[in-house]
Amino acid sequence: MRANFIFSEVWIGLRRNLTMTIAVIVTVAIGMALLGVGLMINSQISGMKDFWSDKVEVSVFLCKKNDPFPQCKGSGGVNAQEQTALKTQIESLPQVQSVEFEDAAKAYANFRAQNASNTVMLSAIQVGDMPESFRVKLKDPDTYGAVIDSLKGAAGVSNVVNQKAILEKFFGLLESLRWAALVVAIILVFAAALLIGNTVRLSAYNRRRETGIMRLVGASNLYIQLPFVMEGVIAGLLGGVVAALMLIVSKVFLFDQVQAYLANTPLTWETVAWVITLTMIIGVVICVLASFVTLRRYLRV
Repeated sequence: MRANFIFSEVWIGLRRNLTMTIAVIVTVAIGMALLGVGLMINSQISGMKDFWSDKVEVSVFLCKKNDPFPQCKGSGGVNAQEQTALKTQIESLPQVQSVEFEDAAKAYANFRAQNASNTVMLSAIQVGDMPESFRVKLKDPDTYGAVIDSLKGAAGVSNVVNQKAILEKFFGLLESLRWAALVVAIILVFAAALLIGNTVRLSAYNRRRETGIMRLVGASNLYIQLPFVMEGVIAGLLGGVVAALMLIVSKVFLFDQVQAYLANTPLTWETVAWVITLTMIIGVVICVLASFVTLRRYLRV
């Protein structure tokens, strides 16, 4: 009998405040979805950093004939003897783990593989246009500064490029997106808490006569509060379900589509399931807390 009464009161409250309940569901859904996207981006960034941390290299490009670089002016290119001397110099650096030579043909093959869809660029670039280079793998990727300082200006070197610096710019962009999603999510969660409070307050005001009678007959505070809290829980659960659907859609149509450019760092369904579970719990907890705080202030039980 008591359970029937509580559920009937919950249904009455949801029906009387349908518009605000829908607003709460939508706000919770968007807030939790943005929070989930931020967590998914964070997981993607962590996976990418782990994958690339031991793969970043320093590229030491060699002078070609008529190179525009100042240090290559008057150079007819690097001969085999100079290549050997430069390789020995690189291998002697304590930060270096291994050195691999990439000739023009191999560089061109890599270039074609990376730009297979850009037919215009492929038609304009020939094998002879590609520079030869040494691919230097470091024992610790964070020591690239000392290696670059040692090799810049060396005989036969046109330019030294640190791949980690390029990746850090990309990681920085992802970090900015993650924080933007989290900040917006926090604002929306705060708005959802205010909406829940207003909804519960309005529901309590509409049912003030029933509440007064229940107090007079000795009903406990929990028994009086439970229907209002249940309304918040239902709104939070529905918002969480909508947010879960949005996260699944973003996984399929956003993260999976970008995956082609991220190389072996997929966002797994296990991670998505964990994010959905966490966001649903957070959404429900926020709704329950907002309901309790509002009831303590306005219900006067």
